[in-house]
Amino acid sequence: METLVVDHPLVAHKLTTLRNKDTDSSTFRRLADELVTLLAYEATRGVRVAPVDIVTPVAPTQGVRLTDPQPLIVPILRAGLGMLDGMIRLLPTAEVGFLGMVRNEETLEATTYAERLPADLSGRQCYVVDPMLATGGTLAAAIDFLVKRGADDITAVVLLAAPEGVAALEKELEGVDAPVRVVTAAMDEKLNEKGYIVPGLGDAGDRLYGVAG
Repeated sequence: METLVVDHPLVAHKLTTLRNKDTDSSTFRRLADELVTLLAYEATRGVRVAPVDIVTPVAPTQGVRLTDPQPLIVPILRAGLGMLDGMIRLLPTAEVGFLGMVRNEETLEATTYAERLPADLSGRQCYVVDPMLATGGTLAAAIDFLVKRGADDITAVVLLAAPEGVAALEKELEGVDAPVRVVTAAMDEKLNEKGYIVPGLGDAGDRLYGVAG
């Protein structure tokens, strides 16, 4: 598994505002969207392309186009939805699938409660989006789900990661043949006793959408 921490001043600037507890939900959503687009630029460096002949207003030339099947973007509900537009902005022809996953706050294990994905993902490049790689359980379960459906190249785009989560994900993915990459804006210090990233930015879902109750 490859882990890439994107080192760019604009990434650091936007992440700083996201971390601030005084940043309101509308600003948080806008900045998260912008940050994801910056991360997506790095995450898609390995997107599959094929040569194509075109004619410019001046002369014939050769360029590239995305190959078929098109990439698949998979947000993990609910917080991953806040990252979807940022990915689509860079990959407008990509298809979108959804995974609904919930983490047991006592065991920290993730279970799938809903999915909307093709039955056969053979030959597909998948981009999983979820704001936080904390314990690694949710992301590991999502990647395992995609691999079992035939996905052969998976990139996870996350705003923040914790060292414990990256280590756990690497362990869970031992034996998985498909290449897996993690692209993140920052590798934070640690997890606290509740499984939250420190210093982190709090509960990304709540900060994106508020607390419904």
